[in-house]
Amino acid sequence: MSRILAVTVALAALVPAVSLRAEPASRPNILFILADDFGLDGVSCYGSDRFKGKTPNLDKLAETGARFTHCYAMPLCGPSRCVINTGRYTFRSGGTSNQNAGQPSFKNEPSLARTLKQAGYATGMAGKWRQMGDTPGDWGFDEWLTDPTAGGWYWKTSYTKNGQLVEGKQDVYCPDVCFDFAADFFKRHREQPFYFYYPTHLIHGPILKTPDSKAGTTEYYEDNVAYLDKEVGRLVAELEKLGLLEKTLIVFTGDNGTARFGADRSTLGGRKINGMKGSLLEGGSRVPLLASWKGTLPAGRVANDLVDFSDFFATFAEVAGAKMPEGVTLDSRSFAPQLRGEKGTPREWVYVQLGANWYVREQGFKLTQAGALFDMSDAPFVEKPVAADTKDEAAIAARARLQAVLDKLGPNAGQITGDKPKGRKAGKKKKNR
Repeated sequence: MSRILAVTVALAALVPAVSLRAEPASRPNILFILADDFGLDGVSCYGSDRFKGKTPNLDKLAETGARFTHCYAMPLCGPSRCVINTGRYTFRSGGTSNQNAGQPSFKNEPSLARTLKQAGYATGMAGKWRQMGDTPGDWGFDEWLTDPTAGGWYWKTSYTKNGQLVEGKQDVYCPDVCFDFAADFFKRHREQPFYFYYPTHLIHGPILKTPDSKAGTTEYYEDNVAYLDKEVGRLVAELEKLGLLEKTLIVFTGDNGTARFGADRSTLGGRKINGMKGSLLEGGSRVPLLASWKGTLPAGRVANDLVDFSDFFATFAEVAGAKMPEGVTLDSRSFAPQLRGEKGTPREWVYVQLGANWYVREQGFKLTQAGALFDMSDAPFVEKPVAADTKDEAAIAARARLQAVLDKLGPNAGQITGDKPKGRKAGKKKKNR
């Protein structure tokens, strides 16, 4: 009996070790696709008139997963990327505009990629990095590919791969180079959990032809949206081919609202969104957010919860089983429960900033740093000013709530304008953003 007991105890002691080794395999891969200058009015499933039926792969993400109606980026590329990668509002990090988005350093800021890497994830990225300082490798990406210039990056002869300049003799279409890099990463890391950040340059200007553009075409904007949609479909197909769809959380969003050359002709249900890229209006920051996680996220869900760009940090950390950074103020709120089809604990407000201006917004009202209150009941089309001497009790209560949020956040005490970017190693120039 003593020998049997000893064997039983020995076997029992092995169980926790086996469980711990198996646990990483149960955690999902994360594919995070970030489009450039792409607002609600570019996606068919959000009611776009211009692109009705023309974004089938994005629509399929919504059909197989969830469409979030109230996701908020910062109004420009650089600040949005700072918030994504640090989980902190820009007045904390100093990356409040495109001119100083390179100021936050990996040396003193939390990093989403590094956090996931420490949890055992392979980390990779391919696409636009240039507003952020340092290199993707400095911020925790094991493998990375990006552009070596500050301008538009489509038909080029060179790119930067893992810190090395790769030069060819003829132009290549760089979004295709990014896809090939991502597909190879998926294949090589399919046996372990991975995080892949895919900040595509599409559809940032200059708006050039795509490999699918027909001869004689001069209006390339629609071609670029179509190629973005095709790119999403190719990424999903690659995961499916590798048998990874049920093991992968796919998230798609845009880094800010639609730029002028798109917003001028785009509508939702016959109405123009108020504002565009670069503005502290709905059109500057309200962006599409689609998520698909086969077998985990119920299909066809529409979520009206408020989400802002800081939230990707906590959300991805939770689904990855990663430990959140300590000793630093994080603004991120996880919406991982919603990605599992649960109610979760949605935000009561979101915060948006550009330079020395900002606002805090709840579902019904918005309050700016200047004290201007807006009724958002008809947003994103109309933001109705509320008189300072209003007698409306709902508006009075909203002002008090939102002012209390701003008082607690204290953006006035933060880094409002910032200094010149420091420690930049990739994309030093700041033009053509």
